[in-house]
Amino acid sequence: METVIHKGYQPGCIGRISELHTVYYSRLVSFGLTFEARVSRELAEFCSRYDDQRDGLWLAVMAGRVHGSIAIDGLHAHDEGAHLRWFILSDQLRGKGIGSSLLAAAMDFCRIREYHSIYLHTFRGLDAARHLYEKFGFKLVSQQRGCQWGKEVDEQRFEFKD
Repeated sequence: METVIHKGYQPGCIGRISELHTVYYSRLVSFGLTFEARVSRELAEFCSRYDDQRDGLWLAVMAGRVHGSIAIDGLHAHDEGAHLRWFILSDQLRGKGIGSSLLAAAMDFCRIREYHSIYLHTFRGLDAARHLYEKFGFKLVSQQRGCQWGKEVDEQRFEFKD
């Protein structure tokens, strides 16, 4: 089945992106309600103030259903850097190059918008994602124990500087 990269909001994408994150991270590290509520709340807020000239949202869609996403939140891009967020793929799409396509779309958007600094927050142990981030020029700049996602993990910050 063909996967299409769709730019921008699509009805149902907020719930589906939240679901993809919650199911994956629940299995992986037992994240629960705190994590799901935070992802859903912050994603809904982002979509509500979405500005196509400043922000980017890309969806990996297969058979009309969202199977992956990535976003660039440009609200504070010129002061703090663009924030790369909600990068996720369904089990069906992992390992097929779709993640690389999504990340390339986000990075191209940042280049066009002249966002010279991009950052993301994640945690230790997501080796496939880390490999992609580093392939695209991101560097690990900090790591500390924290529980912002509802369970204690080694939180990481990666940055890309143009």
